[in-house]
Amino acid sequence: MSDYLVRAMSKDGFVKMAAVVSTEIVRRGAQIQGSTPNATAALGRLLTAASLMGNTQKVENGSLTLQVNGGGPVGTILCVSDAVGNVRGYIQNPQVPLMEQRPGKLDVGAAVGTNGMLTVIRDLQMKEPYVGSVELVTGEIADDITSYFAQSEQTPTACALGVLVDRDQSVKVAGGYLIQLLPGAPDAVVDTLEAGIQSAGAVTVMLENGMTPEEILKAACAGMELEFLETTPVEYRCYCSRDRVRGALVSLGREELEQIVHDGETVHIGCQFCDADYQFAPEEVETLLETL
Repeated sequence: MSDYLVRAMSKDGFVKMAAVVSTEIVRRGAQIQGSTPNATAALGRLLTAASLMGNTQKVENGSLTLQVNGGGPVGTILCVSDAVGNVRGYIQNPQVPLMEQRPGKLDVGAAVGTNGMLTVIRDLQMKEPYVGSVELVTGEIADDITSYFAQSEQTPTACALGVLVDRDQSVKVAGGYLIQLLPGAPDAVVDTLEAGIQSAGAVTVMLENGMTPEEILKAACAGMELEFLETTPVEYRCYCSRDRVRGALVSLGREELEQIVHDGETVHIGCQFCDADYQFAPEEVETLLETL
């Protein structure tokens, strides 16, 4: 199944929701970063959350950035989504030892840590981006996203994120959902939603059983009539380019560029979000000096 995201709303208008299958996204991110299981799960969960949240922006050329640093061994995790839900991500320390809560259950919270912050940056193409930060609750990512919405946006939210890493360290399945109560939702709606989420169980199990985003939302919102609004293909997508890297080189300044020319060696500049390797020969760097 190719990755895609769905948005829906309860027909009574009190609940909005989105779900995504992000297996290929997480596989690509893990491949680029060369991550071990705990790092793969942490990065994959944040990539999934960024896709779900980025898709809500609906501002052309807008973006959403999620950054987590909990003081754990994986270090900083950074994920960026465009307004569609296409994402890219980076993890500071991708090669961390296996950490388990119990055999077969990764301890993502311990790998991420809780001594730090979740920061959300919404670039809505205005003068300044909106920046919100909350202290990490568990480092499991989904709980921290839920806490962010409660504290920074005053929106009651249920967030579930899952990444199942197979025995060979490959990504078997990945995905998640966001379900949010809108103002005025009566207690009966809240009770129905809580019961549905409890009955549906872990999102990883649903994904492993082959459930689609639509089926996941129907299970989590059992007892509600849903109206599906939008279906969007999403993918791992990096927006780096040779022109952007060239601009970064120019920003180093004349002294640095002159040193590169003097050394006479080709410069290799890699992108932290993808496996692109941009090469600049001394002759090309010399032409850049003429622009300064």
